[in-house]
Amino acid sequence: MSTTYLLRGVAPLGGDRTDVRVEDGVVAALGADASSDGATVVDGDGLVLLPGLVDLHTHLREPGREDAETVASGTRAAAAGGFTAVHAMANTSPTQDTAGVVEQVWRLGRDAGWADVRPVGAVTVGLAGERLAELQAMARSAAAVRVFSDDGKCVHDPVLMRRALEYVKAFDGVIAQHAQEPRLTDGAQMHEGVVSAELGLTGWPAVAEEAIIARDVLLAEHVGSRLHVCHLSTAGSVEIVRWAKGRGIAVTAEVTPHHLFLTDERVRGYDPRYKVNPPLRTAEDVEAVRAGLEDGTIDVVATDHAPHTREDKDCEWAAAAFGMTGLETALSVVQATMVDAGRLTWADVARVLSSTPAAIGRVAGQGRPIAVGEPANLTLVDPAARRTVVPAQQATASVNSPFAGTELPGAVVATFLRGRATVLDGVLVDPAQVRA
Repeated sequence: MSTTYLLRGVAPLGGDRTDVRVEDGVVAALGADASSDGATVVDGDGLVLLPGLVDLHTHLREPGREDAETVASGTRAAAAGGFTAVHAMANTSPTQDTAGVVEQVWRLGRDAGWADVRPVGAVTVGLAGERLAELQAMARSAAAVRVFSDDGKCVHDPVLMRRALEYVKAFDGVIAQHAQEPRLTDGAQMHEGVVSAELGLTGWPAVAEEAIIARDVLLAEHVGSRLHVCHLSTAGSVEIVRWAKGRGIAVTAEVTPHHLFLTDERVRGYDPRYKVNPPLRTAEDVEAVRAGLEDGTIDVVATDHAPHTREDKDCEWAAAAFGMTGLETALSVVQATMVDAGRLTWADVARVLSSTPAAIGRVAGQGRPIAVGEPANLTLVDPAARRTVVPAQQATASVNSPFAGTELPGAVVATFLRGRATVLDGVLVDPAQVRA
């Protein structure tokens, strides 16, 4: 029998305080109708209630790299960060390019019970960029894949990209592009600019991202399909997406928390924690992506949570892997850079971290309004809290956080997945104990 909760005095989307009763997996009552009879009471004084967060861009590593992360550990981190659904990227081993592999990942997520896992299907077989993967079979599988990406690699062949965009129209899918022209980034180690020149590191020019986005928005317009731009990071990219939207092209875009917060100046210490793809950009780029998120040009914040083993990060810069963890710090970074700066409201946070990513990924039951009868996928946040990030204390199996030692605002007090608490009083609640 499921537990009934009364969230007392919470502020939905940062608005007026009210009571919310959660029962039988749904929001059962609001306000005066939300009695405490038989319910576990959660004191919500000073807390903001959001719909459960949805991440469009998570690397869970399983199958193949369970030494860095598993579906269970990654979704445990997701729950700790307030997420109730994540999209698991395709660059696993074997690659998520068949119905069998995406169903395996989907079932691992269902069995773990921390968050809904929506596998992302590969666009091309083995991410090799040579021929299309089994897109329709993945869409028709139990995993019901709707997002397809070769993330980590760019679908650089324009003919192949066109065919992929055409193909996914049949089942309302979307191609999520890792925008990186490979010929312009061969051997690149960081953003190409003043800092890379001073450090003597091969640069990753902004145009390598912008050229692919410009090509792909025109391809999406030509075939009338949906395009999603992964981890947009430059001022020029923001302008291209803004232009495309003004033209009526069906393009959406995401920005990561680290591209909202950090600049290429962090690389001066050669600390591999700051090695990421696309690279950390300039302060001008950071301001541009913040402005793009504020005005709606950028649709969502997505973590690009990329866990790595100590061996892959605790080494010299050139040998280190690209990527950073992010599920457990994303909401705090958005609060620090956008909410506390007066650029987004909590209702906007619900839009960019919940309802819009759910809509892009066609995720039923997630990102829904906080209303009677809706699934109780909810996140309760204390915006007044302050915490210093200690990677070893996080739920993810990896410790490669770029925010280690950084004080961030906000803390997740509770997360509910269809009315079942996965986090309560800031502590993870093991689904296995609940089922027992």
